[in-house]
Amino acid sequence: MNWQQLLQDWGLPVPRSPDFSSIVLALVVVIGAYAIGWFLGKRLGPRIARIVRHWMGRVDQFGDHLADTITNYGLVALLLLVAGNAARFSPLGSLIVAIALGGAVAVIVQRIARAMGVGSGIACVIAMLAFVGTTAGTLGGMQPLLTGMRGVGLDVGTHRITVLGVANFIVVVAVLYVAARLTNRITLHSISRMKALDISQRALVQKLASILVIVVAVLLGVDVLGIDLTALTVFSGAVGIAVGFGLQKTFGNLIAGLILLMDRSVKPGDVIVVGETFGAVTKIGVRAVSVVTRDGKEHLIPNEQLMTQPVENWSYSSRNVRIHIKVGIGYDSDLPLAQRLMIEAALASPRALKEPKPAVWLTGFGDSSVDHEILVWITDPEAGVGNVRSDVLNRLWLSFRENGIEIPFPQRDIHIRSQVPPSTT
Repeated sequence: MNWQQLLQDWGLPVPRSPDFSSIVLALVVVIGAYAIGWFLGKRLGPRIARIVRHWMGRVDQFGDHLADTITNYGLVALLLLVAGNAARFSPLGSLIVAIALGGAVAVIVQRIARAMGVGSGIACVIAMLAFVGTTAGTLGGMQPLLTGMRGVGLDVGTHRITVLGVANFIVVVAVLYVAARLTNRITLHSISRMKALDISQRALVQKLASILVIVVAVLLGVDVLGIDLTALTVFSGAVGIAVGFGLQKTFGNLIAGLILLMDRSVKPGDVIVVGETFGAVTKIGVRAVSVVTRDGKEHLIPNEQLMTQPVENWSYSSRNVRIHIKVGIGYDSDLPLAQRLMIEAALASPRALKEPKPAVWLTGFGDSSVDHEILVWITDPEAGVGNVRSDVLNRLWLSFRENGIEIPFPQRDIHIRSQVPPSTT
């Protein structure tokens, strides 16, 4: 079998005597299409890249290169497709145009596959398949190839698995995966730019949109592949019950997370106290809320725990938080002077608010000291409260020493009573 017969068997007809005028015309069309695509791509590529960045957010250099590639070779493929349908070429001329069109499509598919994180080897295989499919489809020779792929397979019970069915499954899954990722990224970035929604509402809408995109992609895949799910009705019901019991905590946390986002009782950026955990909420996930403490430790608290246990939200309705600083002075100290120094030390702290003003309360008379509390307001509790307390006490220590205010310590007076020694007589 010669090479011409082999190509004809694959659906690529090759004439015995080539028409040189048609070949030259096909070469001119191919070169012109690539030249026009390159020329327009250089001018439209940067604009399309800006549009992609606008709708998808931050895009790296590889993403910009992908936009340029799709613009250049997309225009080439479009021009070759129009020219192939408009002009009358000889079989060999049509073969040249089809190969050029397949090459443009293969480059686009390879770039998209690499952008989706596919390895270079697998991306090249996918691009080669796209090249063969596009070339054969352009020449109308896909039917022999499809017939051959449909004939190769094996029987599993009452079903037959063919090479064509496996290829269709892989293609549909790959296309839906790419489309779902792109749609999800565009949707999330578009929602993040909605300034009318606060941060918790945006997080809720983004989470619901992601779930919706996945559900739609799965339903489309089932419909396109023609998968019959009626046989799995009884089995899926039993599995659903088992999974429901096994994953009830997971689903409970999922629903609790959605409720937290809807009622906005806890939202990213809030400072909360749950049990012994104190920190700022950085993320409300599907399973848990991420809370970063002042020590830099990230605590993952299940969403359901925030719904069933008491939670202190220091920034729920207002970010202003009052700190209590306990101070004791000696009984012989000048009380008005000491209280004035306490106010001055509180006002001198950088994070203390001037309004509401700091206050000093006399809370009681202790065994060794007159007990006071300095009340200081701050508006950034996520930065911690211990450092504010330390700063005020350090300033107060220096002020007390300069003004002779005594900070007492426990003292005991011991009186020894003498006794008459017992008589020895």
